[in-house]
Amino acid sequence: MSWIQALLLGIIQGLTEYLPVSSSGHLAIGQALFGLADGEANLTFTVVLHVATVLSTIVILWSEIVWIFKDLFKWKWNQGTRYVVNILISMIPVAIVGFFFKDKIEEVFGSGLLIVGIMLLVTAALLTFSYFAKPRQKENITGFHAFIIGIAQACAVMPGLSRSGSTIATGLLLGDKKEKLAQFSFLMVIPPVLGEALLDVKDMFEVGVSEAMGGISPLALIVGFLAAFITGCFACKWMINLVKKGKLVWFAVYCAIVGILAIVLQ
Repeated sequence: MSWIQALLLGIIQGLTEYLPVSSSGHLAIGQALFGLADGEANLTFTVVLHVATVLSTIVILWSEIVWIFKDLFKWKWNQGTRYVVNILISMIPVAIVGFFFKDKIEEVFGSGLLIVGIMLLVTAALLTFSYFAKPRQKENITGFHAFIIGIAQACAVMPGLSRSGSTIATGLLLGDKKEKLAQFSFLMVIPPVLGEALLDVKDMFEVGVSEAMGGISPLALIVGFLAAFITGCFACKWMINLVKKGKLVWFAVYCAIVGILAIVLQ
C-alpha cells in the first residue's frame, strides 16, 4: 500500500465513519478498486483508521465528555451517571459479538463486495424507514433503548451496514430525540473501538509486528491515521447538524446507488 492510497482511504474512513453510509463498506470498495489484497495487514490498517476517528470524536465532543465525567465522579445518581450506564448497556451486544463471532466476522470482511452491496441496501432501507416514521419523541434515552441501539451497533459490524446509520435510525424509530441521538451514537462506539484496537495490538505482537503489518509501511499508517482524524473532525460536526435537521433520507438514496454498484462490481 502506497502512502497516496493510505491518504485516500484515510479520507474515505474519516468522512464515512460519521455519515450514515458505512465506512467499512467504503473501505472494502476502495481497497478493491486499488487492488489491495485482503488479510491481516488490511485489518490492522482498518483498526488504525478507526482509532483515528474515535480520537476525532473525543475532540469534537470533548465538552460533553467532560460533563459526563464531572457528573460521574460526584458519586451519585445523576444525568452523567445515567449516560455512562446507558453506554455500558449499549456495549453488551457488540461485546458478545466480538468475543464469540470475531473470526466469522473477519471472514466476512474478506468475502468480496456482494455482502457489502447487500448491507448498503439494508442501510438505505433503515434510513428510509426512520425518515418516514414519526413516533412521539421521548425526552431521554432509556436503558432499554440503549440496549436496542446497541444491538443495531452489533449488527453493524457487517461490512456495508452503517454503524452510525443503524444506531441513529434505530433511535429515531424508537422515538429518541434527534439532538441527543447523534452524540450518543458517536460516544457509544469509543469503548468498543478502543478495545478492538488493544486486541489488535496484542495480536500484532503475538504473530510478529512485521507479519501483521504485511505490505503497509509506517509512513502509510501515519498518513492514513492523520487523514482519517482530520476529515473525521469535520464529518463528526457536520453529521450532528444533519441529524438535528433530519436530512438523512438523501443518504438512503446514496447507499442504494453505491450498494447496487458494489453488487455489479462483484
